[in-house]
Amino acid sequence: MSYTDDELLPISALQHLVFCERQCALIHIERLWADNALTVDGHLLHKKAHDNSHELIDGVRVARSLWLVSRRLGLVGQADIVELHRDGSVVPVEYKRGKPKRDRSDEIQLCAQALCLEEQLETSIDRGFLFYGKRKRRTAVAIDASLRDQTGAVIARLRNMIDRQQTPTATRQPKCENCSLIDLCLPDGQRFRNGVAAWNQRQFAVAAGDDAPLTDSYDFLSAEAN
Repeated sequence: MSYTDDELLPISALQHLVFCERQCALIHIERLWADNALTVDGHLLHKKAHDNSHELIDGVRVARSLWLVSRRLGLVGQADIVELHRDGSVVPVEYKRGKPKRDRSDEIQLCAQALCLEEQLETSIDRGFLFYGKRKRRTAVAIDASLRDQTGAVIARLRNMIDRQQTPTATRQPKCENCSLIDLCLPDGQRFRNGVAAWNQRQFAVAAGDDAPLTDSYDFLSAEAN
């Protein structure tokens, strides 16, 4: 299968999806975005990585801001750095602020870049690097079968989400505190999903003929207070 231009999905959305499905949907379905200090810091780090489009360093050709596309996978994006070595090896390098995450979102984004490069350059890539601004050093990533399989599964999940055009319900998590979209996502707005909304739903069910008794409003308020 070969995807058309209109069907291509951004590589960056894979990282968003693994990090938080709702964040991914807000950005790529509802087209919402907001910056905070962390995202601005990340933008500055990427800008530095993209300075000087091409250069030769110790015999390695360094290409910056290289556009990537895979018609087979239906992906499009931009690589921070792609190293072209004398032995013919191709090595993608992705810049990230902060430090390595507990999930594999960054590795999956890097792997997707490698898959695009393999298709475009008709080559095979077995490694890449993630450069973390907080540590100021590279972390090697093996582009192995396991990571490729995980990346393929995430690509399928992303396409399913985009095709369905459904944004998941917000769920409050510790990582919400650092998300720039928290004021748009409103995860705390769901904390009463077992309160007023559920109570109203029960009353409507009774009115429709359900055998469950009506809940006394004073009992409901008391329960919420506790």
